[in-house]
Amino acid sequence: MKITELIHQPEGRRIEFKGSLPTVSDLAKTIVAFANDAGGELFIGIKNEPREIIGIAEDDVIALEEQISNLIHAHCYPIIIPEISFHGIEGRRFIKVQIYRGSNLPYYLKSKGKVAGTYIRVGSSNRPADAEIIASLERQRRNISFDSELVHDKPLADISLEPFQEFFREKTGEALNDATLRKLELLKDFQGSLLPTNAYVLFSDSQVKQELFPYAKIECARFKGSSSHEFLDQKTVDGNIAVQAEAAYNFVLRHINRGATVKGVYTESRWEYPVVAIREALRNAVVHRDYSLAGKDIKVAIYDDMLEITSPGNLLPSIDFNEMDARQSDIRNKVIAPVFKKLGIIDQWGNGLKLIADELNAYPEIEFKWFEKGLQFQVQFLKKDYRPDGASTVMEECGREQVGTRLAPSRHQVGTKSAPSRHQVEIVLSSCEKLATIQQLMTIMEWKDRSKFREKYVTPLLKENILAMTIPEKPTSSRQQYCLTEKGRRFLADIKATS
Repeated sequence: MKITELIHQPEGRRIEFKGSLPTVSDLAKTIVAFANDAGGELFIGIKNEPREIIGIAEDDVIALEEQISNLIHAHCYPIIIPEISFHGIEGRRFIKVQIYRGSNLPYYLKSKGKVAGTYIRVGSSNRPADAEIIASLERQRRNISFDSELVHDKPLADISLEPFQEFFREKTGEALNDATLRKLELLKDFQGSLLPTNAYVLFSDSQVKQELFPYAKIECARFKGSSSHEFLDQKTVDGNIAVQAEAAYNFVLRHINRGATVKGVYTESRWEYPVVAIREALRNAVVHRDYSLAGKDIKVAIYDDMLEITSPGNLLPSIDFNEMDARQSDIRNKVIAPVFKKLGIIDQWGNGLKLIADELNAYPEIEFKWFEKGLQFQVQFLKKDYRPDGASTVMEECGREQVGTRLAPSRHQVGTKSAPSRHQVEIVLSSCEKLATIQQLMTIMEWKDRSKFREKYVTPLLKENILAMTIPEKPTSSRQQYCLTEKGRRFLADIKATS
C-alpha cells in the first residue's frame, strides 16, 4: 500500500499513529507488541484523532531516528531491529518505524521481565500478555502447535474415541487403529508409553474433554429482531469437534429462509444467505480457532438483519481477509487441520477463503464484514436492504395461539385484525404440500372474500417465505398456485409435532 493510502487507514492491529515521540514505556510496549504479533508500522509526526500530519522539524529528524533505535535496543528484549524511514507530504516530514514479526518469541520489556513485560496487540491497543498467551508465543517460537502437545495426566483408557472412530471409518473407509492414530499424531510415544495429544481429546466424546476443554463448543442462537435481548431458539453443540461445524450449519439452515421461483418448467430455490460461504466459515472457525484460550467458545448468532460467527483467536499473521481470492494458507492447529482434510471436511489448503469469496459474488444483496475483536475473530453476513417493519410474524403469532372457531357464521366476516390460529395455518400449509390455487384454499377454509383472505393468510406466509408462488413475476395471474418452501415444510412439521 502506498504511504499516502496507508496514513489514512484506521489505527488497528498493525498500525499506530503518534503526533510526537511517545514516552519510553509506550514506545517500547508498541514495539514488543508488534514483534509478538503480526508486525506493524508506527508513524511519528501524525496525530490520530483527528488524523492530521503534525510533522517533525527538519533539523530533528536524524536525531529522532537515532533516539528511537537506541530506545528500542535499550528497553526491548530479545533484540528487535526496526526499519526506520522518512517521508514527507506537503512539506511536512514524519517517520515510519517498521517492525516485523519476530522469530524469537516472546518479546518483552527488559525492565519488567518476561512474565510482566510481554505485550500483545489487541485491536489498536497494547495489552499485557497472560500466562496462556506467553505459553502460546513460546510454542510459536518452537514451531509447536497447542493441539500437538501431550496430555500426561489423563489415562488413555478414560478417553473414548468410539463415535469419532465410526465417523472416521464412514468418511475415509479406513479403520482408526493405533498405527493410524500415530501417523495422524493423535497419539505419540513418550518414554515407552502411548500418550494422547490435545487433539486426541478434542476428537473424543468423553468426560476428559469436558474437564480439559469445556469451552470447545459452539453456542448457536436465533434472536428476535436485530438485537440479542430475546432468544427465539438456542442450541449448544459440544460433541467431538469433527461433527460440530455440520451441527451448527444445520441449526443455521433451520433458521434462515429459502425461496422458490419457477423458471420455465423448473423450480429453482435460493437461500437468503450464501450457505456455502457460511458452511466454510463455520468449518474454518472449528479448524483454526485457538483451543488454548480458556473461557472462550465459538458463537453463531442469527438476527433478522444478519448472521454472525465469532471464533476464539485472532487471524494468523500471514492471513489477510482483504485478499480472499489469493488462496492464502496457514495452519494454527497442525494436527487437527490434516485430520479434517483427510475427512474431506476442508478442501485443499488455501481454498476456503476463495470459496467464500466466490459465493459472495453471487449474493450482491449480502455485505460481508470481518473484525478482530480482542482475542476473537468475527465475520458477519449482513442484509443490505433490511428494513425492520415492526410487525409480528406468523411464526410468532402461531406461538401465541390465536383463538379461532369453526362455528362463526362465516370467516370472511371476522376480518383480518386477529392473526390466524395455529390450526388454521396448519390447514393452509397442509393444503399447499401439493400445489394449490387461492380459490382452492378459500374453499377449504370456507372464505368468500378473496382480498381479506389474501391479506390474512397468503400475504404474511409469502412475506415470511413459508409459501412461494409458482408464477412470482405475475402475482395476480389466474394460473397462480402456491407451494411450501423448505422453511414452510419445517414450520409445518413443527406445528404438527406440537399439536
